[in-house]
Amino acid sequence: MPGLGGQGAPSGPVAVTAPAAPDLSPSRGPAFAPPIRPTLDLNQTRPDFPPPPPPNARTVEDFDTTSAEDRAEAVAAPVSSGERALGTTIATLGSPTDPGIWFKTPLVTAVTQGRIEYNGNSVAVELRPSGGAAGSGSQISLAAMRLIEAPLTGLPEVTVYAN
Repeated sequence: MPGLGGQGAPSGPVAVTAPAAPDLSPSRGPAFAPPIRPTLDLNQTRPDFPPPPPPNARTVEDFDTTSAEDRAEAVAAPVSSGERALGTTIATLGSPTDPGIWFKTPLVTAVTQGRIEYNGNSVAVELRPSGGAAGSGSQISLAAMRLIEAPLTGLPEVTVYAN
């Protein structure tokens, strides 16, 4: 059988070229540059959150701009009056450039204060709606992830409570 492709088909290996990746370099202008930081929607966050990390942030400590006071307040003993369990969800690390101690989840439809628990560690967080479908998972801030002592590259299953 001479040639599997019929008449005129090449008889040797054919070079396949991958499509060129789009040029997103800043030199192409702001319309082509990838976003460096997400824009914070102040309607969805507290205005007194810590400042965003510096542009040259490289380490976990650089990205976590919460103060020692913020962290101490977040891990203080929870107040159980009026608190209700919303459910459990799998969380992934959210954008480390989004400052504060927060948790984005489909378990809420409006910004509210709450708490999350993981392996016996409890942290007060700002609960933010993710807009995702029920069961789609959640995102957790770098500071909150550190406070519940979950591995930063892990997918912890957390219990969520609303105040």
